[in-house]
Amino acid sequence: MQFFLEVLIGGLLSGVMYSLVALGFVLIFKASGVFNFAQGAMVYFAALSLVGVMGKGAPLWLAFILAFGIMTILGIATEKFVLRKMVNQAPISLFMATIGLAFFIEGLAPLLWGNDVRALEIGLVDEPIPYLLDSFNIVVSSFDLTAAGLALALVAGLALFFQFTRVGRALRAVADDHQAALSIGIPLQHIWALVWAVAGFVALVAGMLWGSRNGVQFALTFTALKALPVLILGGFTSVPGAIVGGLIIGASEKLAEIYIPPVMQSMFGGNFGGIEGWFPYVMALLFLLVRPEGLFGEKHIDRV
Repeated sequence: MQFFLEVLIGGLLSGVMYSLVALGFVLIFKASGVFNFAQGAMVYFAALSLVGVMGKGAPLWLAFILAFGIMTILGIATEKFVLRKMVNQAPISLFMATIGLAFFIEGLAPLLWGNDVRALEIGLVDEPIPYLLDSFNIVVSSFDLTAAGLALALVAGLALFFQFTRVGRALRAVADDHQAALSIGIPLQHIWALVWAVAGFVALVAGMLWGSRNGVQFALTFTALKALPVLILGGFTSVPGAIVGGLIIGASEKLAEIYIPPVMQSMFGGNFGGIEGWFPYVMALLFLLVRPEGLFGEKHIDRV
């Protein structure tokens, strides 16, 4: 039972980190209806900018502020020079534009900061929490718990911000109907620029946490792929859905990695390792057959 709890808690903590990456997708999709394929590249660019500024001698707090400024400029420039030019275009055209943007950012990041794998120290120690280890004999990483707490606080804060503030209400209006929002005086371009800037901030926090755990390297771009099952389960337009979807994916992939291979090997023989890599996508595929709009997504009905 103790081992099961260790695996479950570890999976839930990883799931919160997945939710943080998925949040960047949700924010942009809610405001503009664009699936931002470049979100993973933004995570890589943010982490590389942070460690690059720190390499110039800046302390972590100053490097974070400067990296946030860089990501804000990147987000606003993306809205102005990419999204604004393609208003009212087909969704597939917007999606292809974000693919091009991803390749551009992936090339720009090492051009500015170099492409060496770098360690990122943010003051979090990866060691078991003494209280849980001594009292319950459960090994839970203090790094995972702290990082998940930061990610959860950010996700919850943004959820409250967009739910109860004037800007949040404007965002929901823009998401529901662009033309109607314009007709009542909501500055559409300003809202989009703000959302892209916030998405850049989310990418920075995600890049900082994932880079601290795995090192700042090109592989950070692939963290966005783990967010896709989270989006499918939670819904592409729901911030709470990103949290719930991340928890489900994180817990299920860890439990599947531990408990499914022995059963499959006893039944069929052979090696069934590596389930953690593909199980979330199979789960998402099956979920699409039952509820394609996600747990918290809105059903789309076309009337003819």
